[in-house]
Amino acid sequence: MSATATRTPRDTRPTSTPPDQATSRRRKVRPARERAFWRFLTPALALYTALFVVPSLYGVWVSLYRWPGPGSEMTWRGLKNYTALLHNEAFLSSFWNTLVLAVGGGGAVFAVTFLAMTVLRQLKGRAFIRAVVFLPMIISAIAVGAAIGFLLNPDGAVNDILAVLGIDGLPWLGPDLVFRCIIAGLVWSSTGFYIALMMSAVDAIPPHLYEDAHLSGATKWEQFRYITLPLTWDVFSVAAVLWVVNSLKVFEIVLAFTTGGTPGNPPLEARTVAVQQYISIAGGTTVPDLGQGAAMGVVVVLITAVLILLIRRLTRRDRVELS
Repeated sequence: MSATATRTPRDTRPTSTPPDQATSRRRKVRPARERAFWRFLTPALALYTALFVVPSLYGVWVSLYRWPGPGSEMTWRGLKNYTALLHNEAFLSSFWNTLVLAVGGGGAVFAVTFLAMTVLRQLKGRAFIRAVVFLPMIISAIAVGAAIGFLLNPDGAVNDILAVLGIDGLPWLGPDLVFRCIIAGLVWSSTGFYIALMMSAVDAIPPHLYEDAHLSGATKWEQFRYITLPLTWDVFSVAAVLWVVNSLKVFEIVLAFTTGGTPGNPPLEARTVAVQQYISIAGGTTVPDLGQGAAMGVVVVLITAVLILLIRRLTRRDRVELS
C-alpha cells in the first residue's frame, strides 16, 4: 500500500503589518532621519547665526548708545536715538524718498515687466531680447549712476540734444527732478532682472492654453489676465518681495549720480535712508554717530518686514495648477 503525500499550498498573499508594529517601525526610522537632518542643518545654522543674527543683535544694542566709533566711549541713550529720528528733517526726507522709490519705482518696474511678458511671449527671438534687457543688471550700480549723471549734467549730452532740437535744457540735477531721474535710472537698470524672472515662469505655461484661448476669441489682455497672470502669480509674489528688499537699500546709484565721483554728500532731495545712514556714520562734516546710524538700520529692517508681510498677504491666493 502506497501512501500519497498531499502538499497544502502556502498562501503567497502579502501579510499586512499590524498597526502597532507599523507605528513602532516609523518611530524607529524617524529619529534616524531627524539626526541626519540636523547634521546637515546645524553647520548652516551656526554660520547664519555667526554672520547674520549676532551682528544684527549687536546693531540693535549699538542703537541704544551714542558712539562715535571704535576707540571712543559709548554713552547710554536708550530709545533717544529713535525718538531723535522723528525730529530729524534729513532722515524724514530720506525715509519718504525711500518709500516713494519702493512704491512708485516698483509700479513702474512691474508695469514694464507685465508689458514685456505680453509682447515677448510671441516673439521668436525672445531669448536674445531677454538677454539684452538683462545686461544693465550686470553693470555696476556705481557705473550706471555716474553715466546717467554725466548724461543729465547741465552741459551733458541730453541737454545738448535738446538744444539741437530747439528746446531749452532742463535742470535734471535740480531739487525738483533729481530724485525722479534716480528712480528712472534704477527702473532702467533693474527691470531686466524681473523680466527674465517672470519670463522663466511664462515659458513654463503650455502653449495649447493660448491656442485654445485664441480660438475662443480671447483678446491679448484676456489671455494675460486669465492665463499668464494666474499661472505666474507665485513668481510675481517672490519678485515683488525681492524688489522691496532691494529698493529699501538703494545706495550706490544715488551716490554716483549726484556726486559724480567728486567729494561731497548727495543733496537732501536725493537721499535714501541708506545714504542718510552712510552720512551719519562717515559723512565727514560732523562727528560720526554710529548709534544713530544703527537706529536707522533697525527702522529699515522693521519697515522691510512690515512691507514683506503686507505684500505676501496682498498676493496670497489659491495656487493655480494645470490638470
